[in-house]
Amino acid sequence: MDVLTAKKLVIEAGERLVETGLIARTWGNVSCRVDDKTFVITPSGKPYIGLTPDDIVEVAINTLEWGGNVKPSSEKGIHAEVYKEFPEANFVIHTHQKVASAISALSTGIEKVVGDAGKFIGGRIHVGSYGLPGTKKLRKGVTKALRLSPSKAVIMAHHGALCFGKDSEEAFQVANTLEQVCAKHILSAAKDKFGINSDNLDDFCSEMANKLTNSQKTVEIDNSLVYNSKCNRDSGEIVFTNKEDGSEVSMDLNTGAAEKALADTANAHRDIYLARPDFNNIIHNTSSEAVAVSRLGKTMKPLLDDFAQICGPTVKTVAPEKCAKAIKRKNAVLIKDQGALCCGSNEGDAQAVDMIMSKSCLTLLTAKVFGKEKAINPIEAWLMRIVYLTKYSKKASE
Repeated sequence: MDVLTAKKLVIEAGERLVETGLIARTWGNVSCRVDDKTFVITPSGKPYIGLTPDDIVEVAINTLEWGGNVKPSSEKGIHAEVYKEFPEANFVIHTHQKVASAISALSTGIEKVVGDAGKFIGGRIHVGSYGLPGTKKLRKGVTKALRLSPSKAVIMAHHGALCFGKDSEEAFQVANTLEQVCAKHILSAAKDKFGINSDNLDDFCSEMANKLTNSQKTVEIDNSLVYNSKCNRDSGEIVFTNKEDGSEVSMDLNTGAAEKALADTANAHRDIYLARPDFNNIIHNTSSEAVAVSRLGKTMKPLLDDFAQICGPTVKTVAPEKCAKAIKRKNAVLIKDQGALCCGSNEGDAQAVDMIMSKSCLTLLTAKVFGKEKAINPIEAWLMRIVYLTKYSKKASE
């Protein structure tokens, strides 16, 4: 395959991954084999939408050498390992997909994949041991997992998934099949260990919260009292958007005066904007995962490294009036029984936090099913947070 064709295939795949929700912003990476010596891969820290062939980097499989002014993904090494271990593999995608990421907090992986899924992606899904993103330790763990099984997918501990195939279409099918396999694995374990007979992850989350809180009272969120918001610092105005009907209400940032009465959570938005001048957008996450975890009343610790990077090394659960204090040096806070407030300097940043919170809450509930709630080392969590704030978040906004 010529280099330009390979680069175009990578660009198309990156756009498709964003559209399908398997990756977002600068997360994950995509590569395509050119020949037995080289592959091309997405750049480091650049959003997938808007990439051009000049942004895609050619890398040597054996040496990882590359030329030009564009830096390749820091995960180029794990892609190279796939191409070395599997000569038939021509396309690799590393995703932070939701359900496979939930399994990534478990050291055991999935021991038996049955039926058509097993025939397609392999009979067992291994988890590579943990290492900080872009490190030799991470690469070593992935390489070992690749060698243990001929599966077309491996899970990276506390991180995400690595899927590959003979072409981009097969790699996509592997990623989608992996999500289905992981969901079935979670639901089956919940039934065996807790008697939770749910056929979907939304119900599973609610039932797990019932079990963990010793309550059978299902918490339902009234979306007429839930808002997303945007703060205009120049005008001193907060605009709240009702999540039920999309109607908008304005509030004065300084006085708290509003066009009409708002729910208590609106004051939590205002308190946060006053305490954090770097925030201009807040999304109230009322996903089944976030609501379930908010019912537990606990502080979330990082089971996923992108949680540590983007949300914060920990996220507390507090009452609405305590949100501003709890969100210090973080981008998210859980409101007791009401989900999470996800904050950012712009809408894209807030959406990123929103996505990570949903995924991380599902991961926490999954870990509780399997009894493997082991968080990332606090020092490593803070290190990733600092690197993200000083490096990757700036690139993503360029």
